[in-house]
Amino acid sequence: MSIEKDLEQRILVLDGAMGTMIQNHSLEEADFRGERFVGHPAILKGNNDLLSITQPEIIKAIHRNYFDAGADIVETNTFSSTSIGMADYQMESLAYELNYESAKIAKEVSQEYLEKTPDQARYVAGSIGPTNKTASMSPDVNDPGFRAITFDELVTAYREQVLGLIDGGSDLLLVETIFDTLNAKAALYAINEVKEERGIDIPIMVSGTITDASGRTLSGQTVEAFRISMSHIPLLSIGFNCALGADQLLPYVKRLANQSDIYVSAHPNAGLPNAFGAYDQSPEEMQSLIEDYLKQNAVNIIGGCCGTTPDHIRLIAEAAKKYPPRNPNHPQHA
Repeated sequence: MSIEKDLEQRILVLDGAMGTMIQNHSLEEADFRGERFVGHPAILKGNNDLLSITQPEIIKAIHRNYFDAGADIVETNTFSSTSIGMADYQMESLAYELNYESAKIAKEVSQEYLEKTPDQARYVAGSIGPTNKTASMSPDVNDPGFRAITFDELVTAYREQVLGLIDGGSDLLLVETIFDTLNAKAALYAINEVKEERGIDIPIMVSGTITDASGRTLSGQTVEAFRISMSHIPLLSIGFNCALGADQLLPYVKRLANQSDIYVSAHPNAGLPNAFGAYDQSPEEMQSLIEDYLKQNAVNIIGGCCGTTPDHIRLIAEAAKKYPPRNPNHPQHA
């Protein structure tokens, strides 16, 4: 069954946070290095994406935990796996391998679960993060015209990531946590290039992030402007994730759902971070808030971002079973 057919019939559940689960393992520098990178000159602790190479069993176990909790879609461990993101660790040359290995791991686990329950499809979403550079804003307040990166450099980096994700077996691509729409356009441009060259069609999800109560992305776009900026590309879904908890994010997801004639996704944080940067919202609290999304028929794909665990996803999946999916064919026109 294709994901499009699945979405016609039910609300699909996306997994929760990868970083939160990795932190639970309390890994040290030696764990990140493994045997292969013992002599690497940079500090590697914190490079979670590298664990797909040095600690693949940990990443596999996290994917299994999310499938066990009821997720239909798991994301690859590749949020920062571009040459741009890996420059912080002097690992730019590993970008393709990181994406390939991460997708391969997730695909192997999804195949395990497909064999166990052949009547329930399982999907791997190749996670494409925003990078730590922005194409439409200057990082230097004294030089508004300065850019730390160009559109073409972003396209080159994203293209390498996309090739690795597709070659590793991703079923769809998720351009997520978009704070700068121009960065996302570079990712989508790279995806289109690869699709045309290879003569393939792979579903694309995009998910922006509303940074605060202004209701705008970091690069200044409203919900409506963000949707229109993405509308030239054939997408499977559009949505929002991260930055806010479920209650704060809902109004923006509803605005998106009211205007979109494609599927809508949401994967909010487990509340807002506390003074120590941790997320305190319990699975039960989050389930109650997510139920409002479902009652108001605002989403087709629902999951969790920062702070969410398999326990959160288990309760979200239970709630999602009770409600019909949103019909994307009837957007409201003002």
